Amino acid sequence: MALQNIGASNSDDAFYRYKMPKMVTKVEGRGNGIKTNIVNMVDIAKALARPASYTTKYFGCELGAQSKFDEKTGTSLVNGSHETAKLAGLLENFIKKYVQCYGCGNPETEIIITKSQMLQLKCAACGFVSDVDMRDKLTTFILKNPPESKKGAKDKKALRRAEKERLKEGEAADEELKKLKKEGKKKGSSLKDGPAKASSTKKKANSSDEERMSPTHSQVDEKEEVVDDDDDVQWQTDTSLEAARQRIQEQLSAATADMVMLSTEETEKKARALSKENSSPKVASPTREEKPKAENGSPSTHGTLVNELKLSLRKGVSASQLKSTLSALTGSAQEKMDALFEALFEGVAKGFVKEVARKKNYLAAAVTQDEGSQLLLLRAIGAFCGKSGSSALKEVALILKTLYDADVLEEEYIVQWYQEGLKGSNKDSQIWKNAKPVIEWLQNAESETEEE
Repeated sequence: MALQNIGASNSDDAFYRYKMPKMVTKVEGRGNGIKTNIVNMVDIAKALARPASYTTKYFGCELGAQSKFDEKTGTSLVNGSHETAKLAGLLENFIKKYVQCYGCGNPETEIIITKSQMLQLKCAACGFVSDVDMRDKLTTFILKNPPESKKGAKDKKALRRAEKERLKEGEAADEELKKLKKEGKKKGSSLKDGPAKASSTKKKANSSDEERMSPTHSQVDEKEEVVDDDDDVQWQTDTSLEAARQRIQEQLSAATADMVMLSTEETEKKARALSKENSSPKVASPTREEKPKAENGSPSTHGTLVNELKLSLRKGVSASQLKSTLSALTGSAQEKMDALFEALFEGVAKGFVKEVARKKNYLAAAVTQDEGSQLLLLRAIGAFCGKSGSSALKEVALILKTLYDADVLEEEYIVQWYQEGLKGSNKDSQIWKNAKPVIEWLQNAESETEEE
């Protein structure tokens, strides 16, 4: 079978690797029943990686004639008598519109149907996404008969999750390597400033340019041996608060050091308060009963969690560092998620959805621990919106859709949260009425995909 290059612009390239068979046609019948049979349409469609029904329908749309492709027999028929050259010219137009990349001209593309029912061509070579002209008649046929997807939506989400986890593991490994390098440099500097200065000055006087560079492992070992042999030196550990702060700042990063110092200051304040209460006579005060309590009965755990997270966010904790910050806090997983959502969005009056889209990376970092964490985030959204009663309650449907589009929340957990809310004690809340449109949209989209 004779082969030719795909695309008229590549016809003169003898080394072009994308080829397709030349078109072979056959006129059948007589009179009003005359038809043109494209004999090798299945082979041409396989070379173009497009269904044979697309090319057959395109010929019928362009020629104004009825066309039919039989899936069982693989026959492609167009009513009327048409020359091979004319059909080959129409096939070139089909290749330019629906096969070749608009950026690099490579035919290795894939048809994608967007959520807004638009057609795009995604190139596997350069990654360029081309927008197809929707005024063509064939586009309606493609929307009704979409190409078979190579991978389902769940497989794509699983691949995206695996890619995110791989990137996070790489970032964590890079941070660990940087910490090890910093610790190595600090150990080397502390050994230089130790009690072996007299011996080191003698060595420096006779040292060459190579010895002036940073010490190697062997040099560090030699210096440690010199320090151990010096029996006259008496080592003491300074246990004052200033020395502890200095040691913490040297060993930890800036954000972690601030968190540790905050916890030590809080423990000192609690110890002083307890000592004052023990020394002073106990008198029943009415204010002690008015202290806010969390749902589990502990005094204001939620408020302290919110304040600690706000302090961390003010100090510039990134989304990648948020996971370690949450794990360092005390409290249940639901309490931490409620406090995080309130710390991020407390005081936002207008443009709540825009603020959620801007800070979605923090929420994505918080729900990557396990699948159940998505339900924790949804319950935190419900608690916050029900408590605020302002713009957040009105825009709860848009909040859910924004987080769904950003792959932070998945459809099954949103529907599960909604059904639990309708069955719960707070089933008459306004939040379920406001969230109903996005639930219906998700369920309709799921039923459409199942029908297709």
